[in-house]
Amino acid sequence: MREYVAKTLEDALKKASEELECSVDELVYSIEEEKKTLFTRRVVINVYELEDVTTYAENYILGITDSLGIEATASTSLKDDIIKITIDSTNNPVIIGKNGKTLQAISELTKLAVSTKFKKHFRLLVDVNHYKDSKYRKLAHIAKRTAKDVQRTKTEAVLDPMPADERRVIHNAVKAFKNIKTISQGDGTHRQVHIMYVETNKVMPEQEEAKPEENTTYENE
Repeated sequence: MREYVAKTLEDALKKASEELECSVDELVYSIEEEKKTLFTRRVVINVYELEDVTTYAENYILGITDSLGIEATASTSLKDDIIKITIDSTNNPVIIGKNGKTLQAISELTKLAVSTKFKKHFRLLVDVNHYKDSKYRKLAHIAKRTAKDVQRTKTEAVLDPMPADERRVIHNAVKAFKNIKTISQGDGTHRQVHIMYVETNKVMPEQEEAKPEENTTYENE
């Protein structure tokens, strides 16, 4: 964390962006002090770096595992703008939970805590002993097999509800399939991926709405 002092917020942000060699929009900061009187103008901001974000996220997760009475460690890696935090513990099955639901809850809580703390949305994924990686491979296999069935029968397939990161795997797994399009429909935990057959060069209205979700490896929708 670095502190910057200037007469105005704009000046403080400009100073920080020049020193850190990034745009103002990329800065993650909090205003610690702002004084404006007849004779004095002073703004103090704290600018956070990625290390501050990952450290906070790791400590938050370890706080959860500690409350469960489980000893754990956490390590972080960054790929494609996704912060991936991997947990290793004395009881990984408990942290994963049935069908990964406990792990998903920990991931969602951590994302919420981080965005609340730093006032910015981060793409963040929590994994335990490569559980997510293994699940992604299985989902990709299911998606490709289903897409082939849809190509053959021209009948739409609707997959079970799943979280955003898993839906993303489905979209990416079949994006190169000819005559196949995918969209997500539904709200919250009921959101499902639809794999459908479309004629070449024919775009359905629903797919126009789904485009921001397609062809991306980001974890969050």
